[in-house]
Amino acid sequence: MIDFREFRVFSSGNSADKAANIFSDEIKLRTGEEPKKCIDDKKANVAFLIKDGISRDGYELDCSASSVRVYASGIRGFIFGIGMFLRKLVCVCGTPSLAEDITGAYSPDKSVRGHQIGYRTTPNTYDAWDYSDYRRYYLDMMFFGSNTVEHIPYEKGVSRRNKLMKYDEEEFLIEASRMADEFDLDVSLWHPNNEGETVEQAAERRGKLYAEVPRLNVVFPPGGDPGDFEADEFILRCKEISKALKKSHPQAQMWPSAQQPHSIASWGEDFIEEMKKLPDEIDGIITGPNRAFPLDILRRKLPDKYPIRLYPDITHNVRCEYPVHFDRDDWHFALTTGLSRECTNPRPREYRLIHRLTRRYVVGSVSYSEGITDDVNKMVWADMDYFPDCDLRTTLLDYSRLFFYGVPAEIIADGILSLELNWQCDPAENPTIDKTLETFESLYAEYPCLADNWRFLQLLMRAKCDYVIRSRRIFELNLIKLAEKEIRNGRLDAAREILSADFDEDYKRERADIDMLAQQLFELIGLQLDTEHYCADNWERGAILETVDLPVTDRKWLLGRLDYASEKPDPAEFMIKALNRCTVAPDEYYFSVAINGLEECGVSQSGEIYMNFQGDRPSVNNGSMPTAMFKVYDNLSFKCKVGGLTAASDYKLKIAYLSKKIPALSGHKIVANGAVIYEGPQFGGERDEEFDREMLAPGFETASYVIPKEVIHNGCLDLEFSEPYMGVMFCEFWLTHD
Repeated sequence: MIDFREFRVFSSGNSADKAANIFSDEIKLRTGEEPKKCIDDKKANVAFLIKDGISRDGYELDCSASSVRVYASGIRGFIFGIGMFLRKLVCVCGTPSLAEDITGAYSPDKSVRGHQIGYRTTPNTYDAWDYSDYRRYYLDMMFFGSNTVEHIPYEKGVSRRNKLMKYDEEEFLIEASRMADEFDLDVSLWHPNNEGETVEQAAERRGKLYAEVPRLNVVFPPGGDPGDFEADEFILRCKEISKALKKSHPQAQMWPSAQQPHSIASWGEDFIEEMKKLPDEIDGIITGPNRAFPLDILRRKLPDKYPIRLYPDITHNVRCEYPVHFDRDDWHFALTTGLSRECTNPRPREYRLIHRLTRRYVVGSVSYSEGITDDVNKMVWADMDYFPDCDLRTTLLDYSRLFFYGVPAEIIADGILSLELNWQCDPAENPTIDKTLETFESLYAEYPCLADNWRFLQLLMRAKCDYVIRSRRIFELNLIKLAEKEIRNGRLDAAREILSADFDEDYKRERADIDMLAQQLFELIGLQLDTEHYCADNWERGAILETVDLPVTDRKWLLGRLDYASEKPDPAEFMIKALNRCTVAPDEYYFSVAINGLEECGVSQSGEIYMNFQGDRPSVNNGSMPTAMFKVYDNLSFKCKVGGLTAASDYKLKIAYLSKKIPALSGHKIVANGAVIYEGPQFGGERDEEFDREMLAPGFETASYVIPKEVIHNGCLDLEFSEPYMGVMFCEFWLTHD
């Protein structure tokens, strides 16, 4: 075992000397001791040596009995080597040592490996940072093999600087580019085309900016999201901007994305036709959210001259490219409600699957990110881009040793995996959540060094958020069960008293801890967890303090129905009706996307599902919406197999839709066992206005259709709803006797 009781460092050459300084700073951060510099490599136990023939992205490590030698051709490779060293550095009985022999030659699988860390108002963190924060994060990402950082100039040609931002966005870009160049990090710019600019104006304005940026390797104009240019004009703009770019950065490349504007149905095919002209000004193509084609189809259609770079969304959980449990879309509505779109979201196992599904088609990736809530995902994804078959737990152990030096890496790594398991099934049915919180609270109590570690604190806060959502749901479901008995016996006042019960002290303490951690995280790293105190861009941008307390059961909705019932001639009768809202006879059928889930449909849905989740919207989930309506299925078609019906009579199919109709559309269709039940404008059918008023949230409406008994085959029914442009946009349906 190499003796690291004292670090003695040798280096020879400019980039090696710079690497030695970076290494020394990192060791001092972990041990509190400044390594000694040696002028004789034989007396050093860590040496940095320049070696020709190693690629910029590669490095070699040689662990002998007395030293570790790091070989690279430049600073980039040296930093990657430092990262590998630090990822294996452990503290045994107070003495640093390596967890394993890391001797070997290392080179990446993918040529492009990076993350978008744009300095703008949208992120939940980056806009609060200064240059030193970015410099620190550059190194953190490079320690896991990233070679690219992606920045963002003025999005629409003007500054949107908020009160957190210390710099003008484009002034910042210039300095951030210079810092990246210091580490030999490639710089990519996400730079949308803007409406209101001519092609000439767009190229001229961008050219002036690009000339001021010290390092610029790639420009990435998205085809859509944002942008609504026809494909031919989009490509024309990209070509002209590429010419302007090369005036100041002759080797820089143009990589537009095949992300489709929603308003142009033919955009994808038009884009391919433009690319078949083989424009030399374009070097490669990017694909990401709102993609024109699935990745494999894009690769088949795109001329092989153009490589593809992936733009994976690793930061969002819902209403996004890869929602939680993307292959089945079954993240429980209570968790989706409380944690929303951008909470701290380690999803290593799921992103490993996504990486395996995509990696064969691309030369690498630069992820979409809006802050540090996806920090684990960044490091896991970058590690897979470098080592495609890496063991996931090994990566998490590396993450733990690198960022929580001196704390048992196994406990941290398993805690991260447990956070992902917290999101399986209904939280009320998942005791993993309690155990996960115990793990992080025990670590917090035992290791004082974690008290100001922002990575640990956000993991701890996520564990507490999961816990309070689970606790609240269990508590309220029990109240509802007790209140239901009182309602069915006509004792509405007793039911109201039960439903109004307060939480216990344990719940209140854990909930208060979340507020305390939110303030700490804002002070430590600029994490913005609400709009009022921490300047989050809006509630959807990681501001979980605005969603964590939203209803996750029907308690508040039932209290609202009790208020409504007091104005009815027979309040008790109305409340029975409210309780039975989702109840049908044994030979009838009820389905809620939120409560039942797509897995109960008995058939896989076709196309790409977009779950337009409503439960985390503070203005919508305010007590006026039952949990059955939380998920709006938004896809071009929906299929469901139903059994157990009778042939004694016709059935009525009543569907609850999001009220978002376009009069000109006429392709809405309902099919039952192959028979067309309805075809025409949205939504057709007969509306039940009283039911809509009393049982649906505002902004929704029902439509009912008759299914003749002749259509039903031995009690079985295959249903299909479709709408070829807007999608079906429904949340629940009932099949009852007409």
